[in-house]
Amino acid sequence: MNEIEQKFKGRVITVNVEHVMLPNQRRAQLEIVHHPGGAAIVAIDDEGRICLLRQFRHAGGGYLWELPAGKLEPAEPPFETARRELTEEAGVEAREWRSLGHLLSSPGVFTEVIHLFLAQNLVPATQAHEEHEVIEVHWVPLAEAWYRAVMGEIPDAKTALGILRARALLETGQLPPVLHGTTKVG
Repeated sequence: MNEIEQKFKGRVITVNVEHVMLPNQRRAQLEIVHHPGGAAIVAIDDEGRICLLRQFRHAGGGYLWELPAGKLEPAEPPFETARRELTEEAGVEAREWRSLGHLLSSPGVFTEVIHLFLAQNLVPATQAHEEHEVIEVHWVPLAEAWYRAVMGEIPDAKTALGILRARALLETGQLPPVLHGTTKVG
């Protein structure tokens, strides 16, 4: 029998202490942060440039390079979140969309799932940054963004992985297979 003690409920997250039975039949007390999830967008224009936001993140210690992204609203599908956030943050809409899969931000403590999308065939739209957002919009060649991600200059996981997956899809026409368990590469 699992027991859940809610320790905090805020505007975005809920923090619980959860007493659970593990698959090895041992009981564990886990601190779990519940988050509604999000969507992030690799938007690439007709010149092969990717939209990167230079955004102030207090928790991240200052300005970070990130993809346009945002939190899922209640009952909002990830694709709708992606469409909304691309317009609000980057000031563009996309006529072509492809899924780049999803990622778990920190599965040891967070329930957050981030859905990644590739957006192309862009047209201008009206930006609508939220009051608490401090954002600069930059358009960077995809190869440069890829290099920054590989070299660790982009520490934000969703951004680095989104760039890597988008480049793989664009260069090969497919994403690398998802590996599970003990599947070996090669």
